[in-house]
Amino acid sequence: MSVSERFVFTPENEARAQAIIGKYPPGRHASAVLPLLLLAQEQHGAWLPQPALDYVADYLGMPSIRVYEVASFYDMFNTKPVGRTQIRVCTTTPCWLCGSDGVLRACEDALGIKVGESTPDMRFFLREFECLGACANAPMMWIDDDYYEDLTYDSTRAIIEALMRGERPEPGSQSGRKASMPAGGKTTLFADPHRDGKKGRKEGPGERDEEPVDKARPQERVKGHAVRTERKGRPAHDIGDRSLAEPKDPDAR
Repeated sequence: MSVSERFVFTPENEARAQAIIGKYPPGRHASAVLPLLLLAQEQHGAWLPQPALDYVADYLGMPSIRVYEVASFYDMFNTKPVGRTQIRVCTTTPCWLCGSDGVLRACEDALGIKVGESTPDMRFFLREFECLGACANAPMMWIDDDYYEDLTYDSTRAIIEALMRGERPEPGSQSGRKASMPAGGKTTLFADPHRDGKKGRKEGPGERDEEPVDKARPQERVKGHAVRTERKGRPAHDIGDRSLAEPKDPDAR
Protein backbone atom coordinates (compact mmCIF):
# COMPACT_ATOMS: atom_id res chain seq x y z
CA MET A 1 0.00 0.00 0.00
CA SER A 2 1.43 3.37 -1.02
CA VAL A 3 1.52 6.32 1.32
CA SER A 4 -1.17 8.14 -0.67
CA GLU A 5 -3.62 5.24 -0.21
CA ARG A 6 -3.81 5.84 3.53
CA PHE A 7 -6.05 8.84 2.91
CA VAL A 8 -9.04 8.81 0.60
CA PHE A 9 -11.97 11.14 0.10
CA THR A 10 -15.27 10.06 1.58
CA PRO A 11 -18.00 9.37 -1.02
CA GLU A 12 -19.51 12.78 -0.29
CA ASN A 13 -16.18 14.58 -0.69
CA GLU A 14 -15.38 12.52 -3.78
CA ALA A 15 -18.52 13.95 -5.40
CA ARG A 16 -17.55 17.45 -4.28
CA ALA A 17 -14.03 16.99 -5.63
CA GLN A 18 -15.33 15.88 -9.01
CA ALA A 19 -17.64 18.90 -9.15
CA ILE A 20 -14.67 21.18 -8.39
CA ILE A 21 -12.47 19.57 -11.05
CA GLY A 22 -15.29 19.90 -13.57
CA LYS A 23 -14.86 23.67 -13.42
CA TYR A 24 -11.42 23.44 -15.03
CA PRO A 25 -10.61 22.53 -18.66
CA PRO A 26 -8.92 19.24 -19.52
CA GLY A 27 -5.21 19.39 -18.85
CA ARG A 28 -5.64 22.13 -16.26
CA HIS A 29 -6.97 20.11 -13.34
CA ALA A 30 -3.93 21.01 -11.25
CA SER A 31 -5.57 24.41 -10.82
CA ALA A 32 -8.00 22.69 -8.43
CA VAL A 33 -5.25 22.03 -5.89
CA LEU A 34 -6.35 24.79 -3.47
CA PRO A 35 -10.02 23.78 -3.12
CA LEU A 36 -9.09 20.08 -2.97
CA LEU A 37 -6.57 20.71 -0.20
CA LEU A 38 -9.23 22.62 1.72
CA LEU A 39 -11.58 19.69 1.23
CA ALA A 40 -8.97 17.23 2.48
CA GLN A 41 -8.13 19.43 5.47
CA GLU A 42 -11.80 19.73 6.40
CA GLN A 43 -12.21 15.96 6.20
CA HIS A 44 -9.10 15.21 8.26
CA GLY A 45 -9.92 17.52 11.14
CA ALA A 46 -8.33 20.87 10.25
CA TRP A 47 -4.85 19.71 9.24
CA LEU A 48 -3.12 17.94 6.36
CA PRO A 49 -0.87 14.94 7.02
CA GLN A 50 1.56 13.87 4.30
CA PRO A 51 -0.71 11.02 3.12
CA ALA A 52 -3.45 13.58 2.41
CA LEU A 53 -1.00 15.74 0.46
CA ASP A 54 0.18 12.75 -1.55
CA TYR A 55 -3.40 11.69 -2.20
CA VAL A 56 -4.31 15.12 -3.60
CA ALA A 57 -1.16 15.07 -5.75
CA ASP A 58 -2.08 11.66 -7.17
CA TYR A 59 -5.69 12.73 -7.59
CA LEU A 60 -4.68 15.68 -9.75
CA GLY A 61 -1.72 14.04 -11.48
CA MET A 62 0.77 16.48 -9.94
CA PRO A 63 4.25 15.93 -8.52
CA SER A 64 3.92 15.66 -4.74
CA ILE A 65 6.48 18.44 -4.20
CA ARG A 66 4.20 20.95 -5.92
CA VAL A 67 1.39 20.13 -3.51
CA TYR A 68 3.80 20.39 -0.56
CA GLU A 69 4.82 23.85 -1.79
CA VAL A 70 1.20 25.02 -1.93
CA ALA A 71 0.31 23.59 1.49
CA SER A 72 3.36 25.13 3.15
CA PHE A 73 2.93 28.53 1.49
CA TYR A 74 -0.69 29.40 2.28
CA ASP A 75 -1.63 30.22 5.85
CA MET A 76 -5.03 28.57 5.66
CA PHE A 77 -3.40 25.14 5.52
CA ASN A 78 -2.03 23.36 8.58
CA THR A 79 0.54 20.60 8.18
CA LYS A 80 0.66 19.75 11.89
CA PRO A 81 -2.19 18.65 14.20
CA VAL A 82 -4.26 21.56 15.49
CA GLY A 83 -7.69 22.03 17.06
CA ARG A 84 -10.59 21.31 14.74
CA THR A 85 -12.22 24.76 15.07
CA GLN A 86 -9.92 27.44 13.69
CA ILE A 87 -10.15 30.82 15.48
CA ARG A 88 -8.22 33.40 13.49
CA VAL A 89 -7.96 36.91 14.92
CA CYS A 90 -6.94 39.69 12.54
CA THR A 91 -4.21 41.85 14.07
CA THR A 92 -3.23 43.92 11.02
CA THR A 93 -3.12 47.71 11.46
CA PRO A 94 -6.84 48.67 11.04
CA CYS A 95 -7.98 45.93 13.43
CA TRP A 96 -5.15 46.68 15.85
CA LEU A 97 -6.09 50.37 15.94
CA CYS A 98 -9.69 49.41 16.65
CA GLY A 99 -8.90 47.04 19.50
CA SER A 100 -7.75 43.65 18.23
CA ASP A 101 -5.55 43.27 21.32
CA GLY A 102 -8.73 43.06 23.39
CA VAL A 103 -10.23 40.53 20.97
CA LEU A 104 -7.14 38.35 21.24
CA ARG A 105 -7.11 38.63 25.02
CA ALA A 106 -10.79 37.62 25.19
CA CYS A 107 -10.04 34.48 23.15
CA GLU A 108 -7.10 33.57 25.36
CA ASP A 109 -9.10 34.15 28.55
CA ALA A 110 -12.08 32.10 27.37
CA LEU A 111 -10.06 29.22 25.94
CA GLY A 112 -7.24 29.16 28.48
CA ILE A 113 -4.57 29.02 25.76
CA LYS A 114 -2.16 31.37 24.02
CA VAL A 115 -1.83 32.27 20.34
CA GLY A 116 -0.55 29.33 18.31
CA GLU A 117 -1.91 26.75 20.75
CA SER A 118 -4.80 24.29 20.68
CA THR A 119 -7.05 23.43 23.59
CA PRO A 120 -6.20 20.14 25.35
CA ASP A 121 -9.30 18.47 23.85
CA MET A 122 -8.19 19.61 20.36
CA ARG A 123 -11.49 21.37 19.75
CA PHE A 124 -10.08 24.87 19.21
CA PHE A 125 -6.96 26.36 17.66
CA LEU A 126 -6.13 30.06 18.21
CA ARG A 127 -3.91 32.07 15.91
CA GLU A 128 -3.27 35.57 14.63
CA PHE A 129 -3.97 36.23 10.98
CA GLU A 130 -3.05 38.91 8.50
CA CYS A 131 -5.63 41.21 6.89
CA LEU A 132 -8.90 39.40 6.18
CA GLY A 133 -10.45 42.16 4.08
CA ALA A 134 -13.04 43.42 6.58
CA CYS A 135 -11.22 46.60 7.61
CA ALA A 136 -14.43 48.69 7.62
CA ASN A 137 -15.78 46.38 10.32
CA ALA A 138 -12.65 46.16 12.46
CA PRO A 139 -11.81 44.51 14.73
CA MET A 140 -12.84 41.09 13.51
CA MET A 141 -12.06 37.37 13.60
CA TRP A 142 -12.61 34.47 11.23
CA ILE A 143 -13.90 31.21 12.70
CA ASP A 144 -14.14 28.31 10.25
CA ASP A 145 -16.39 29.74 7.49
CA ASP A 146 -17.79 32.73 9.42
CA TYR A 147 -16.69 36.34 9.92
CA TYR A 148 -17.42 38.03 13.26
CA GLU A 149 -17.03 41.80 13.04
CA ASP A 150 -17.23 45.00 15.14
CA LEU A 151 -15.97 43.07 18.14
CA THR A 152 -15.29 44.10 21.72
CA TYR A 153 -13.74 42.10 24.53
CA ASP A 154 -17.18 41.18 25.85
CA SER A 155 -18.77 40.26 22.50
CA THR A 156 -15.72 38.19 21.57
CA ARG A 157 -15.80 36.28 24.83
CA ALA A 158 -19.54 35.65 24.41
CA ILE A 159 -18.92 34.18 20.92
CA ILE A 160 -16.13 31.88 22.12
CA GLU A 161 -18.14 30.68 25.10
CA ALA A 162 -21.13 29.97 22.85
CA LEU A 163 -18.88 27.89 20.56
CA MET A 164 -17.59 25.99 23.58
CA ARG A 165 -21.21 25.12 24.45
CA GLY A 166 -21.67 23.72 20.95
CA GLU A 167 -23.68 26.69 19.64
CA ARG A 168 -23.15 28.63 16.41
CA PRO A 169 -23.34 32.38 17.12
CA GLU A 170 -24.81 34.63 14.47
CA PRO A 171 -21.95 35.78 12.22
CA GLY A 172 -21.48 39.31 10.91
CA SER A 173 -21.45 42.60 12.77
CA GLN A 174 -21.79 42.23 16.53
CA SER A 175 -22.70 45.89 17.01
CA GLY A 176 -26.02 45.68 15.19
CA ARG A 177 -25.09 47.64 12.10
CA LYS A 178 -25.82 46.31 8.64
CA ALA A 179 -22.77 45.28 6.62
CA SER A 180 -20.35 48.25 6.49
CA MET A 181 -22.93 50.96 7.14
CA PRO A 182 -21.57 53.85 9.25
CA ALA A 183 -21.63 52.99 12.95
CA GLY A 184 -24.06 55.86 13.61
CA GLY A 185 -26.47 54.70 10.94
CA LYS A 186 -27.10 55.53 7.31
CA THR A 187 -26.24 59.12 6.32
CA THR A 188 -26.94 59.17 2.57
CA LEU A 189 -29.00 57.44 -0.12
CA PHE A 190 -32.16 57.25 1.95
CA ALA A 191 -34.21 56.87 -1.24
CA ASP A 192 -33.56 55.41 -4.65
CA PRO A 193 -34.48 58.11 -7.20
CA HIS A 194 -34.96 55.42 -9.82
CA ARG A 195 -37.46 53.45 -7.77
CA ASP A 196 -39.38 55.85 -5.57
CA GLY A 197 -41.86 56.93 -8.21
CA LYS A 198 -40.38 60.32 -8.99
CA LYS A 199 -40.49 61.58 -12.54
CA GLY A 200 -37.58 62.91 -14.49
CA ARG A 201 -35.54 59.76 -14.94
CA LYS A 202 -34.10 59.59 -18.41
CA GLU A 203 -34.76 56.36 -20.24
CA GLY A 204 -32.15 54.97 -22.58
CA PRO A 205 -32.93 53.93 -26.14
CA GLY A 206 -34.53 50.56 -26.84
CA GLU A 207 -36.71 48.27 -24.83
CA ARG A 208 -35.77 46.98 -21.37
CA ASP A 209 -35.74 43.30 -22.36
CA GLU A 210 -34.16 43.53 -25.81
CA GLU A 211 -30.93 41.74 -26.63
CA PRO A 212 -27.72 43.73 -26.00
CA VAL A 213 -26.18 45.43 -29.00
CA ASP A 214 -22.92 44.02 -30.34
CA LYS A 215 -20.43 46.82 -29.80
CA ALA A 216 -17.44 45.14 -31.38
CA ARG A 217 -15.56 46.95 -34.13
CA PRO A 218 -17.68 47.17 -37.28
CA GLN A 219 -16.58 44.86 -40.08
CA GLU A 220 -15.94 47.89 -42.30
CA ARG A 221 -13.32 49.16 -39.87
CA VAL A 222 -11.67 45.74 -39.76
CA LYS A 223 -11.44 45.68 -43.54
CA GLY A 224 -10.08 49.21 -43.61
CA HIS A 225 -7.39 48.25 -41.14
CA ALA A 226 -6.51 45.27 -43.32
CA VAL A 227 -6.07 47.50 -46.37
CA ARG A 228 -3.78 49.86 -44.48
CA THR A 229 -1.75 46.94 -43.18
CA GLU A 230 -1.40 45.51 -46.72
CA ARG A 231 -0.07 48.83 -47.97
CA LYS A 232 2.69 48.67 -45.37
CA GLY A 233 3.90 45.40 -46.85
CA ARG A 234 2.42 42.98 -44.33
CA PRO A 235 -0.04 40.21 -45.25
CA ALA A 236 -3.52 41.22 -44.25
CA HIS A 237 -5.70 38.44 -45.64
CA ASP A 238 -6.00 36.82 -42.20
CA ILE A 239 -6.88 39.95 -40.22
CA GLY A 240 -10.07 39.46 -38.28
CA ASP A 241 -9.70 35.66 -38.16
CA ARG A 242 -9.97 34.98 -34.42
CA SER A 243 -8.87 31.37 -34.79
CA LEU A 244 -5.36 32.65 -35.41
CA ALA A 245 -5.27 34.04 -31.91
CA GLU A 246 -5.43 30.53 -30.48
CA PRO A 247 -2.05 29.16 -29.33
CA LYS A 248 -0.50 26.63 -31.68
CA ASP A 249 0.90 24.67 -28.78
CA PRO A 250 -1.88 23.27 -26.57
CA ASP A 251 0.50 23.47 -23.58
CA ALA A 252 0.86 27.23 -24.12
CA ARG A 253 -2.66 27.97 -22.85
